[in-house]
Amino acid sequence: MQIEPIALFKSPFGSKFGIPKQSNLVPALEGRIVMLPRWRNADALRGIEDFSYLWLVWGFSANKHAATSVMVRPPLLGGNQKMGVFATRSPFRPNPIGLSSVRLLGVDWDTPDGPVLRVGGADLMDSTPIYDIKPYVTYADCHPEARSGFVDEHPIDRYNVEIAPQVMPQLTPHDAEVLQQVLSLDPRPHYKAPSTRVYGMPYKHFDVKFTVEGHTVKVIGLSLTQPGLKSP
Repeated sequence: MQIEPIALFKSPFGSKFGIPKQSNLVPALEGRIVMLPRWRNADALRGIEDFSYLWLVWGFSANKHAATSVMVRPPLLGGNQKMGVFATRSPFRPNPIGLSSVRLLGVDWDTPDGPVLRVGGADLMDSTPIYDIKPYVTYADCHPEARSGFVDEHPIDRYNVEIAPQVMPQLTPHDAEVLQQVLSLDPRPHYKAPSTRVYGMPYKHFDVKFTVEGHTVKVIGLSLTQPGLKSP
C-alpha cells in the first residue's frame, strides 16, 4: 500500500522539543491544516464544520531512525520501564504513523492556500504530513468506561510555571497561555540534567530559555531566532 500526504500541519513548534506528548494536553495550542493542491477543494471538506473534533492520521516525519525494538520506554513511566511497542503510543513504531484527536476551531474557506482548518490541542510539529482526516463521532469513538493500562496509574504531573517579569511584555496573552500549558508538562528529556541547566525551546520565532527548580519551571529569557523580526 502506498499513501501520500493530503495536507501539511502548520504549528508554532518547528522541532519536536516542547511539543505535547499527546493531543489535547495543551488546549490553547493552535495550528492550521493546509491542504495540498490535489485536495485543495472546498467540496472535499463539505460538512466538516458540523463536527467538534477530528481524527488526524499523520507521519512521524522527524524520526531519523527506523524502529528496531519491540519494546520502548514510555515517557509517562519516566523512561525507566519498558513496555511493548503496541501497548504504547511511542513514535518509534514499525510504521511511523501517528493518530491524534484535535478540536476543530473553524474553517477559513477563502485563503490563498484554499480552505484551511484551524484546530486546537494538536501534538504535531510544523510541516508534519497528514495522510487522512476523519470526523470524531461520540457513539463510536467515546468510551468513558475504558481502562487505560499503566496510564491509569500514572496521571499527568503538571509543574508550576513562572514567567519572568521582563519576559511577559514580549508575549501576547495567548502565547503566554500556550507557554504556561506547554511548560507545565515539563518538556525536558526523561533523563533529567542537573537543575542548574538552562534549556532552550523553539516556539514560533522565539528561543525560550527556561530552568527547572524542584517542581517549578522558570522562563528566564526570550530571544528572536530570526534577526529583524519584531516581538508581537
